[in-house]
Amino acid sequence: MLDQLARRLAQPIRDLPSNFMIDSATYEHGNRIGLEGLDFYVYGRAGVLGEVDASVASAALVFFNPAMIRERWERGGRTMGPRKAATEFAGCLHRWSTEHLDDDLDFVRLAALLGQVEQAANPAGAPLFAGWRTLDEPAAPAELAMHRLNALRELRGALHSCAVLAAGLDPLVALLIRTPFMAGVFGWEEPYPDVELAKDAWSAAEAATDRAFGRRLKVLEKGQQEELATLLEQAHSAVH
Repeated sequence: MLDQLARRLAQPIRDLPSNFMIDSATYEHGNRIGLEGLDFYVYGRAGVLGEVDASVASAALVFFNPAMIRERWERGGRTMGPRKAATEFAGCLHRWSTEHLDDDLDFVRLAALLGQVEQAANPAGAPLFAGWRTLDEPAAPAELAMHRLNALRELRGALHSCAVLAAGLDPLVALLIRTPFMAGVFGWEEPYPDVELAKDAWSAAEAATDRAFGRRLKVLEKGQQEELATLLEQAHSAVH
């Protein structure tokens, strides 16, 4: 049951916070503060790790080409500290939430339910999730709900990374199965490996991700689990 719930939640957890990551306003802000293009994404997202070598950021951003991460991480470091970049990145999520979500949704309740899951979750093996939780939370209900949802996005992403690696899959192969159009954005160059024989292993990793994330949902009672799913689905449809 919990893995089925996790599967139901997977799309809104992935998609809702990612809206701000592809929003032009986010990159316009990055340009204004000296972090152009994907430099802001890489340095802002992984900036929660603090003052670390690029190899550490790359280890957390599992599916990206390490050479691309190093280039952008080191360039970002010449502009500002990583924690400052992370705060600026989070601020873009908060502004997006205010500007693009329907006010009619009960974001107070959604934030409370998400908070229960987030606070109870073990951060082991999920460095970006652990780092994001150290950022200050916003006060406005929609912003707070999306802030906590992004934390769970990082948690689910980390669990998926672990499942992919445990299945013996190369991260690039997994990326090419799930979102092949993103390979270039993630810094990988052609020719790409054939992925046909790896698809069953990837499906097994997805199922393992759902089982792992489902265990994090045990903290909610059954009625709360359904309430969370309904509110997230409503929020997913409330983007404008």
